[in-house]
Amino acid sequence: MTLNEIGRQAKEVSRLLGILGSREKNMGLEEAARSLLEGEEEILLSNQEDCEKAKNSGMSQGLLDRLMLTPARVQAMADGLLQVAALEDPVGEVLSVKLRPNGLQIGQKRVPLGVIGMIYEARPNVTADAFGLCFKSGNAVILKGGSDAIRSNQAIVRCLREGLVHAGLPADAVQLVEDTNRDTTRELMRLNQYVDVLIPRGGAGLIRAVVENSTVPVIETGTGNCHIYVDESADFNMALDIIYNAKTQRIGVCNACESLVVHRAIAERFLPLLKRKLKDKQVEIRADEAACAIEPSFTPAAEEDWGTEYLDYILSLKLVDSLDEAIAHINHYNTGHSEAIVTSDYFNAQRFLNEVDAAAVYVNASTRFTDGEEFGFGAEIGISTQKLHARGPMGLKELTTTKYIIYGDGQIR
Repeated sequence: MTLNEIGRQAKEVSRLLGILGSREKNMGLEEAARSLLEGEEEILLSNQEDCEKAKNSGMSQGLLDRLMLTPARVQAMADGLLQVAALEDPVGEVLSVKLRPNGLQIGQKRVPLGVIGMIYEARPNVTADAFGLCFKSGNAVILKGGSDAIRSNQAIVRCLREGLVHAGLPADAVQLVEDTNRDTTRELMRLNQYVDVLIPRGGAGLIRAVVENSTVPVIETGTGNCHIYVDESADFNMALDIIYNAKTQRIGVCNACESLVVHRAIAERFLPLLKRKLKDKQVEIRADEAACAIEPSFTPAAEEDWGTEYLDYILSLKLVDSLDEAIAHINHYNTGHSEAIVTSDYFNAQRFLNEVDAAAVYVNASTRFTDGEEFGFGAEIGISTQKLHARGPMGLKELTTTKYIIYGDGQIR
């Protein structure tokens, strides 16, 4: 099937999805979740083939972690669909109605975007998450995953489509572009006739390519050079636990901590503790000259380390003399994703919240919480690091737009 045919089918089915009731959509999600669990064996076998091929081609540990599926992760995908089904449906919500002096009643109503295109890399869980959120918000979705996960994605989409059919709903609500050629990806970026918005998820290179080459409107889901600033007043045990979690719980995710900023006044006491805390995970710390003087086992950092998303057991470390310097460093090198401060000083916490420019800013908590499920959205289609039209984890409401509805009784102008 050609991409134009896929686009045309998506546009046609989007009109039906836009008027489906919540009960029908929830039934479709429940059947899709059931179908995923019934197809677990097929999904895992397909994923095993993808993982073996990726290992042989030298894929990094962080990307392999994103690619790999387990029974628990398949269960999590199914649970995610059920969680989305349980969420309030945003479609049809009337935001406001105001009476004009001429008697017109003018309001806004929440409606689906239409057809959403997803371009993503080796993340097969995105396949189910994207379908669930797009379907519940009344959108058709065209999925373009990377070649590394093609077998996994094919198996997952087969299950999702079977679930929809079993619920008496159109299977073309979700379609997978199975041609992994880059020319096809570029063609999807220019499918304005059918695609209303494009959402890329993946590494910096993929996102930059979509933003620079797409003629379809793009919601940029950025990379995550996430920082944790350990303030002069920080509780050391809390700081160490937060850093350990944010850096090592999963290294291949965009909300993992990649950069650490520490107040110089506590460095001599804190850095040896940090070294010991991260030793069991063999985290390489690439530090500035002053930090290396305190802990000679640290690796001297280069300029590019301050802005790198490692997706590995590597952490950059910068010492600063003040909160002002910490905020300036973070705002210069961050990617607008998630930033955290560990502090006991209320005023420093408030300044950090107010002055750090990012989609999510934390006080005394791990950056790993920047996640649609953790935020109560059921799942997410991505974490937007831009400022229009959505920012942060994108749930159901972020996949809708509004239209004006006007009631009159014969008014003419």
